[in-house]
Amino acid sequence: MAHIITRPCCNDASCVPVCPVNCIHPTPSEPDFATAEMLYIDPDACIDCGACVSECPVSAIIPDHAIRDEHELYVKLNADYFTDHQVDYGYFPAQYDESVPEVVGELTVAIVGAGPAGMFAAQELLRVEKSKVDVYDRLPTPHGLVRAGVAPDHQATKGIEETFSRIADDPRFTYVLGVEVGVDLTVDELSAHYDAVLLTVGASTDRQLGIPGARLGGVIGASEFVRWYNAHPDATDLHPDFSSDTAVIIGNGNVALDIARILATPAEDLASTDIAGHALNALRGSAITDIYVVARRGAADSAFTNQEFAALMDTPQVNVLVEPETLAVDSDAAMDSTVRNKIELLGRCAVTVDERGGRRVHVRHLATPVAIVGDRRVESISFRRTGSPDESVTTIQAGLVIPSIGYAGTAISGLPFDADTGTIPNVDGRVRGEDGDARPGVYVSGWIRRGPSGGIGMNKSDAKQVALAIIEDFRAGRNPLPRSYDRDALLALAEQRGASVVGLDGWRRIDTAELEAGRALARARMKLTTRGEMVRIATTGRR
Repeated sequence: MAHIITRPCCNDASCVPVCPVNCIHPTPSEPDFATAEMLYIDPDACIDCGACVSECPVSAIIPDHAIRDEHELYVKLNADYFTDHQVDYGYFPAQYDESVPEVVGELTVAIVGAGPAGMFAAQELLRVEKSKVDVYDRLPTPHGLVRAGVAPDHQATKGIEETFSRIADDPRFTYVLGVEVGVDLTVDELSAHYDAVLLTVGASTDRQLGIPGARLGGVIGASEFVRWYNAHPDATDLHPDFSSDTAVIIGNGNVALDIARILATPAEDLASTDIAGHALNALRGSAITDIYVVARRGAADSAFTNQEFAALMDTPQVNVLVEPETLAVDSDAAMDSTVRNKIELLGRCAVTVDERGGRRVHVRHLATPVAIVGDRRVESISFRRTGSPDESVTTIQAGLVIPSIGYAGTAISGLPFDADTGTIPNVDGRVRGEDGDARPGVYVSGWIRRGPSGGIGMNKSDAKQVALAIIEDFRAGRNPLPRSYDRDALLALAEQRGASVVGLDGWRRIDTAELEAGRALARARMKLTTRGEMVRIATTGRR
């Protein structure tokens, strides 16, 4: 084994084109790239050249001499992938042809959303020699879910922000932060000044649970809870109640495991991260000892990735318990290596009774929630066995219930919206109106385009496709509406409507203030939590 890819893998595929022997898969051109849990290095094909190591933005690739006991799982995951997947070692991803995107005239694009999809789209659009890219975001801080969604104890994953910083350093790139499109400015107003408007606003709300009691106090959506512990200014007024000894998380995707891990980890083990100060203080006083992660489907259909479950298993002073009977499966032959490894990891935690100390995370399958019970606040939640004719229910007494069953996008004023999918209707990223015709010059990428699936890597691939569509349409003259590029006029209009605009220099002042405050407390970062405080520091540089 020459190199392996480990848990922080962000799937952005930066490593793929630099590999001289095409041993990293799946590539963005392969069908399972969109659903792969991570990327993998073929141990039999790797020639130990190390080219991929420096390209990885999250330092997920390590050489064999650096492999430790905690990496053995990833040695297996990398090797097992190639037992079930036939790859074409004669295929090499084409390098980006710098001559392809050349255009006549200046291409101006407004990107709405400063998260991964927006930043990767900016990176592609800036390959055009004569281009200007302005990135708008409603918050005074950029980076979207990397800042406000990645768990604070996953600091390595946040290394992708270094890539975003390099993109923002381009003199043709401009941040327009603190401006909400649809409120402070309309899409039509942007369209009057840019050749293209690209919306990458993601999916910021929770899917609704839809059972009795779902609106009781103590029931908190996963997206809101994640924003709370990540210091998002929209969640500063949230006050989770940790006075009960039991919390229940409905759903078992990676977000659910993140939440379980944060609830179970001793607060002092989180003190060096960038977790919100108010969250750290609240968790220090938490009485929670038992966290239930409950899913409707069976173990083989668990939504979490193997690397995230392994991270939960490796959390110090946390015991993960799985009911052995829920691991029964029909046939191993029907599984690929990813699912087999998932069952194996769950099997390592299969116990009926655990006598060890520490907090416990109970992972349960085949349990459908039917009601949350309480007067004004949640007191218990009842489940029925999924697919069973038996109508009996089991009840868990709990003071905190967190549904984590998926995110949904929200409508933007002036644009069509599909409430069923939570997306803006489009074809290949080109927005479609109610009549099905394309809306010239308006595009979507990321979760608002395809729904809340796939992580950083899929957003990069998606953003590149849409960026190339923008370039193609511009070259072909498909968006012939008259333009009058005047960013200053737009900023003045937004400020008249109450926006406090923050640019790149302002963001750098915020970034510096947070990092310096973190260093003073031996923490990764002390995030600001209110828009007012962010704007003040962006303006003055003083905390």
